[in-house]
Amino acid sequence: MRILIANDDGYLAPGIAALVEACKGLGQIDVFAPERNASGTSNALSLHQPLSLHTAANGFRYVSGTPSDCVHLALTSGLIPKPDLVLSGINNGANMGDDTLYSGTVAAATEGYLFGVPSIAFSLTDKGWQHLDVAARVARQVVEHVLAQEPASRPWLLNVNIPASAQADQAPWAITRLGRRHASFPAVPQANPRGDLFYWIGPAGEAKEDGEGTDFHAVRAGQVSITPLQVDMTDHKRMPAWQGWVATR
Repeated sequence: MRILIANDDGYLAPGIAALVEACKGLGQIDVFAPERNASGTSNALSLHQPLSLHTAANGFRYVSGTPSDCVHLALTSGLIPKPDLVLSGINNGANMGDDTLYSGTVAAATEGYLFGVPSIAFSLTDKGWQHLDVAARVARQVVEHVLAQEPASRPWLLNVNIPASAQADQAPWAITRLGRRHASFPAVPQANPRGDLFYWIGPAGEAKEDGEGTDFHAVRAGQVSITPLQVDMTDHKRMPAWQGWVATR
């Protein structure tokens, strides 16, 4: 077993150290993580500048790029053998609903999935790393169980959100769908000391679709939310309507 671990909070983040520690004994572990925090970078690849790669004292490799860059480099550079599993996280904060479109944590796992490697993204639902040790135990449990009994043909992609609770390792698991959020709050203008105006992206919107079966609902109920993801963004439901529209041309 060979496991590639990445994240979006950077190679110095407590979450990736906890995930690596939790996975010890499962196989050979390789770490490729961003040099600095790359939250919100989604699936971006750095196409207009080269990537530098360095090795930290603890053996983690860190890359001057995005989470997707890290996994892409690991899988295409020949620096390591192809892994059997890609893990991303543990993220400092939830990645639920629409968040998954922007999440660098989910993007790193998605990059592995695109290369045909089973992949899992792990997130701790509250920021601040509270109960990170418990979340790491949950991550280990999920990895062990999915390796012992894979429910679907490879590759597969899971998005796991773990409640920030001292009892999370005893919590039930729920297979969920992505909820939805309201639109983000407005951008926040701010002037620098020279009077130049710039803007901060506003906070994410509140949960909009958070009923039973969604990731929001599961986490609110104290459950570990496990959402199977796919990359196909085709609007299959509306395909017939668009086909009819073309036919009227």
